[in-house]
Amino acid sequence: MSVMERRLIREASFGLTSKFWQISWIYVVLLCLLASVGYVALYSAAGGSPEPYASRHILRFGFGLTLMLSIALVDIRFIARLSWLAYAGCVVLLVLVLKMGHSGKGAMRWIDIGGMQWQPSELMKIALILALAHWFHKASWERMGNPLFLIPPALAVLVPVGLILKEPNLGTAVITAVVGFSIFLGAGLRWWKVLLLIGCVGAAAPVAYNHLHDYQRARITTFMSPESDPLGAGYNIIQSKIALGSGGMWGKGFLQGTQGHLNFLPEKQTDFIFTMLAEEFGLVGGLALMGLLGLLIVGGMLMALRCRHQFGRLVALGISMNFFMYVVVNVAMVMGAIPVGGVPLPLVSHGGTAMITVMIGMGLLMSVHVHRDVEFGDGRDEI
Repeated sequence: MSVMERRLIREASFGLTSKFWQISWIYVVLLCLLASVGYVALYSAAGGSPEPYASRHILRFGFGLTLMLSIALVDIRFIARLSWLAYAGCVVLLVLVLKMGHSGKGAMRWIDIGGMQWQPSELMKIALILALAHWFHKASWERMGNPLFLIPPALAVLVPVGLILKEPNLGTAVITAVVGFSIFLGAGLRWWKVLLLIGCVGAAAPVAYNHLHDYQRARITTFMSPESDPLGAGYNIIQSKIALGSGGMWGKGFLQGTQGHLNFLPEKQTDFIFTMLAEEFGLVGGLALMGLLGLLIVGGMLMALRCRHQFGRLVALGISMNFFMYVVVNVAMVMGAIPVGGVPLPLVSHGGTAMITVMIGMGLLMSVHVHRDVEFGDGRDEI
């Protein structure tokens, strides 16, 4: 090995070490705390056993944590160059899901990759954030006012949303659309266009309702009046409300939740994990968990504000908004504030694809933080 090669290796090693220590370790600790809450909840959901949920949860988190730290060390400019390639790959996966995916509970959402089942719609949200951030990087105020400039990114949002609706997966489609819309806002979309879009969505709502699947309309009807079918469509949300109320201020105690452990509470390891935690640890426990989730969301937003380049700001904004939507939709769903939509609580609910997707997003967030001061150049085509 020549002297020059040894010097390059030393410089590369020093660079990686420097980046490693620039990672926000406080944020990593918060993620570990949240995953630990998930382990405790899933341990309880299995009746006081690490199998079959809690052990898999912590193994997946360990893999996801390694993946997150690896992504954090990758130069954000290199990630930017792969944005549209990742987007195209995820669109292909969504098409394949409709052609040869696996169905579950009336929906075609999963596909086998490498011997594992993946939900491409979750990966699509991350790829969409990267693609939109790439498009709007260095976009001037004048270009943001040009409708022709906004058509390609609008289509980039509508294509995956349409494919996800075909699965059908209304909850994820809505979250994907909201996350994409947040990137438009962060890039400087005119407010009159925002109001116009909201008006169009409101006007189209009755038409969209008529095109929903029967089970989706039933969810909306159940949301309006769950007591109309207490043993059928309204059963889940009624039992969730009972569990939330019975927890009181301090809860019934760990492993003492009656609604969860007597199997009145459905899907307690996935969609209704927050309800089970609130029953056992009460209002105080639920608020503590919400506080931890809030710290992660605020931390992501602060990383966006501290970043010097537009691409990183938009990526951090999109990742934080995606995490925020996970939390808001899940918690509002189990409280009966919105229709049940099958959205997990990040790093707490049982589920492989959601866990890995969240950790990939957190890796991108960390990469933005580590490379917050890098120079991207003067033009969008240079990244």
